[in-house]
Amino acid sequence: MQFLEGNTVGIDLGTTFSSISMMDESGEPAPLLNSDDRTITPSIVILSEEGQVVVGPTFERMSVEDPERIIEAIKRQMGNKDFYVVFQNKKLTPEFISALILKKLKQDAEERIGPIANAVITVPYYFNDVRRKATQDAGRIAGLNVVDIINEPTAATLAYAWIKGELGIKKADFQKKTILVYDLGGGTFDVTVVEYTPTNFRVLATDGDVMLGGLDWTRRVVDHVSEQYLQKHGTDPREDPETLLQFTQECEDAKRQLSNKSQVPVSLYYQGKTLTVALTRGDFERMTADLMQRTRDTTELVMQQAGVKAGELDDIVVVGGSTHMPVVEAMLIEVAGRKPSRDVSPEEAVSQGAAIHAAILEARATGGGSKIAKAALDRLRSVSTADVNSHSLGIKITDPNNRVQKINHIMIPKNTQIPFNVSQRFVTNSPNQRSIHVHILEGEAKDPAACTLIGDFRIVDLPPNLPQNSPVEVTYSYDANGRISATARDLTGNREAATQIVRDSGLDTAGVDAMETLALEYTVE
Repeated sequence: MQFLEGNTVGIDLGTTFSSISMMDESGEPAPLLNSDDRTITPSIVILSEEGQVVVGPTFERMSVEDPERIIEAIKRQMGNKDFYVVFQNKKLTPEFISALILKKLKQDAEERIGPIANAVITVPYYFNDVRRKATQDAGRIAGLNVVDIINEPTAATLAYAWIKGELGIKKADFQKKTILVYDLGGGTFDVTVVEYTPTNFRVLATDGDVMLGGLDWTRRVVDHVSEQYLQKHGTDPREDPETLLQFTQECEDAKRQLSNKSQVPVSLYYQGKTLTVALTRGDFERMTADLMQRTRDTTELVMQQAGVKAGELDDIVVVGGSTHMPVVEAMLIEVAGRKPSRDVSPEEAVSQGAAIHAAILEARATGGGSKIAKAALDRLRSVSTADVNSHSLGIKITDPNNRVQKINHIMIPKNTQIPFNVSQRFVTNSPNQRSIHVHILEGEAKDPAACTLIGDFRIVDLPPNLPQNSPVEVTYSYDANGRISATARDLTGNREAATQIVRDSGLDTAGVDAMETLALEYTVE
């Protein structure tokens, strides 16, 4: 890993808000202010008719723009090769649009601290390898040297331990701690159980949903009031994009107010008619109860997989703006047997943890020749982290019980401590088979079509007249950096083939270079 000349930062690239932090000279992970003097920037991009690119606009700016030119929640599309937005006759991918957000964060921060070269960018633990590659490519397109991708709960844990004064400080009497990180952001959700000492962090179990977040709670309010308007006036305000945009923002505001108030009025004006609904917190919690239940089910599952019962956790760390909803705290008290901690900022903790991780990497790579205080460097260099894989890794094989059907045979189950490697023997399907095609699958489903194909390779020129059921050994390995390798060897002729899945192969170098050049054409406001 090579660090370039310039500042090193940690970035939380969020679905609804993003933030950037850096370890300052006193050794503290400090959030950096944007041009509006805020530590968080809306992850919203306007591609205006005049050719302007506006990132993190105010609602007033959004209200005068064509809703079709406003891009929100692009994080949910990361890794989707079929998604794009046409702007000035160019197809902009999720990686490119995310790069515009990163470019804005970088640009604003550089006004405060000078040139930024290196970055650690966070992703939900439950992002699969394709989404991780897309995130790394977005950073490169934005002109950043992405030194690592780190999981959001791991980053939050680092920030929590740092703020508690427990990170990198060797104490003979320190008892190992087990905490649960509940991360409910604007668009994604995951739960992770982490075991740690001041110098070692180990993830025990994780699970989540990349299509669940605060946006879904807001939409329930939109639908609730819109349905009442439809029943009363006979027209559906959701059919008008401008009305829907404005009303969604008002429902978002109402949702936030309900965290502190028991009731708020929600008014909907459409086609000259108005409807005002008195929305109570109880109403809101009832209409979103199934969403909260999904997070509860995941929390209980992760605790079970980690072998932790209610009352056994040392703390609960809540991350993400949606954790301000009172029902989150009530649910966690019921499930985990304790009140969650508010020691870290739900909006800033992830970027702060990414900045700590970036400083750890920089301290190791440069031997301590950075601006960070020596005392902080000594603490950072002693820290190590160990993760688990968030998705199972498998191989497509013929179903032994149905020879015409293919299944996903899992070789490395999810929540396996990494690094890890495993070898298993399989057999050829037919007599005189001349090649073997190995498909590397990511996912839990038995049906290969429901999993993600993340790589494939072939062993060719197998020995002639090879009998059916000849042995083939397949080895999967998952290293500490999250890189996946696979090898297959024909045990009769000893022919071997292998592949490595590396994150920076989401786009080839030429593709990233082309997008980086295109990004230079746009001035981000």
